[in-house]
Amino acid sequence: MSHIALVTLVVRDYDEALSFYTGPLGFELVEDTDRGDGTRWVFVRPRGTQGTGLLLARAKDDGQRASVGAQTGGRVGFFLHTEDFAGDHARMRAAGVRFLEEPRHEAYGSVAVFEDLYGNRWDLLQPA
Repeated sequence: MSHIALVTLVVRDYDEALSFYTGPLGFELVEDTDRGDGTRWVFVRPRGTQGTGLLLARAKDDGQRASVGAQTGGRVGFFLHTEDFAGDHARMRAAGVRFLEEPRHEAYGSVAVFEDLYGNRWDLLQPA
């Protein structure tokens, strides 16, 4: 085994999630395939990378709908690395991304916590 290819993120709606991830976050759409049963295979990842991506999976039942935005119990569960922290932070703020704190400069790098459109917490992180 060489790497984790995808992580599933349960979302309320394919199109609103796709709009957020490819808009304000600047991810690229890798695949959006209709599976013929009312579901889609929607795969996004940070633009220009070949690494791990997100499979945006629409919630199908009450249990899954209850997990939207709370998949990690309120903890930061996703870590978005950048090589231009200040530039990406400014671009994301201007695009309406909600940051929960001001940028911090720690021994391990520059970081700020933000929420996606459902309330999942992410770190925008430029490692030291």
